[in-house]
Amino acid sequence: MDLVQLDIKGISYSQTQTGAYALLLSEIGGSRQLPIVIGAFEAQSIAIALEKDIKPPRPLTHDLFKTFSDSFDITIQKVIIHKLVDGIFYASLICKKGKNEKTIDARTSDAIALALRFKAPIFTYKNILDKAGIQLKTSTSSSQTQSPKSKVETEIKSSFDLKSLSLKDLNKLLEDAVQNEEYEKATQIRDEISKRS
Repeated sequence: MDLVQLDIKGISYSQTQTGAYALLLSEIGGSRQLPIVIGAFEAQSIAIALEKDIKPPRPLTHDLFKTFSDSFDITIQKVIIHKLVDGIFYASLICKKGKNEKTIDARTSDAIALALRFKAPIFTYKNILDKAGIQLKTSTSSSQTQSPKSKVETEIKSSFDLKSLSLKDLNKLLEDAVQNEEYEKATQIRDEISKRS
């Protein structure tokens, strides 16, 4: 299976789930994005790793794991997001000590927090990106203006009842959510579309 390398595009606060965040990974050399819902602790750990100037007074769990691994000459070679089941992503850490290589199961958010600390690349399989990726479309028409919200957009804002919407409406909402950087909403819409295919 073909591996696709991903890069971290950003983290945004979830508008619909208290205490949750949406981590957005983008395809290197492509236009697809992979939104993943993560917890507050993992979001903080990833954000601290991204901001090189921030040093917590005491090591976070992922920092402790990095120090521990360095002490025993263990490195993380890469992270692979290898499975998607019912909207939940599964990841593996590919670790190496000397000539020995070991694959370790990990939560995707933890795997990414560790990948940042080890400067390890993040990958997923092409079929996962095909299934769960969000295509960013750039507007080429200069005649586009802000139109009043459609009945479907109003309905989604008030109740967010995705099951009652058509596939065409869901795809439109998905595009709008990505354009507005509402990645957590985009994740829910994407999952509903996946259930129907």
